[in-house]
Amino acid sequence: MEWVTRLPKPKMVATDVDGTLLDEWERVTPRTRVAVGALLSDGVPFVLATGRPPRWIDPVIDGLGFPPLCVCGNGAVIYDSAADRILHSTTLDVASLEWIAELAERILPGCGLAAERVGRSAHDAATPQFVSSPEYEHAWLNPDDTQVSRHEVISAPAIKILVRLRGTDSADMRAALAPHLVGRADITYSTNNGLIEISAPGVTKAAGLEVVAQRLGVDPTTMVAFGDMPNDVPMLQLAGHGVAMGNGHAEAKAAADEITATNSDDGVARVLERWWDS
Repeated sequence: MEWVTRLPKPKMVATDVDGTLLDEWERVTPRTRVAVGALLSDGVPFVLATGRPPRWIDPVIDGLGFPPLCVCGNGAVIYDSAADRILHSTTLDVASLEWIAELAERILPGCGLAAERVGRSAHDAATPQFVSSPEYEHAWLNPDDTQVSRHEVISAPAIKILVRLRGTDSADMRAALAPHLVGRADITYSTNNGLIEISAPGVTKAAGLEVVAQRLGVDPTTMVAFGDMPNDVPMLQLAGHGVAMGNGHAEAKAAADEITATNSDDGVARVLERWWDS
């Protein structure tokens, strides 16, 4: 589209990680690494906006070749990966976790619960950062898990509570719970595999990026953002130009200004190369 090629050079670039920046083998491709390096050489901030917790950022740093500023936990955490320091976090308190857990177990019987917590750094050994109940079945490999009782899962503040119900669509789980959470929590999902993620009200990738943009002195309307799943929708709508991946969920595509190639066909790099073709 000709109008796309005339877009002004962005003042900031933000991207989701899984299914977006990384290819199907969870790698930063050489082409993507070169494209990101070119925008950095031009002085443009490059920010990760991911559902991943800070402790899962190291492999992405290795792939990029530099430590970016990160919005983690779907917007609940601002993480300085260069200094390994949590700059800001927003948590659900214990009373809210108890209420959400009871609601989820009533509406989605048989579900398992897990909680993502945060310490002072990505690798704070003093804080068990991911805890799950015995009923919780992982939707992906999680070697950091500490299995505890259901009561212990909700016994300390958390950046998000995860609700897992194997064999159910995540969209159906969200639809069942969302009407009960209005004003009390934010709900989203990043996989279709029977897993939803619930955070404090107002916590989204867009909210996290607004904090980062203010910190960097950048107007979000001058930002380009990339994503592929429903948890990316708020940031795609916030950005001056939102780009959904060709492999993306229908909700992400509907929210975007443009749809690029898939994550395994260098979709992010193909867009960045319009301005930074090295």
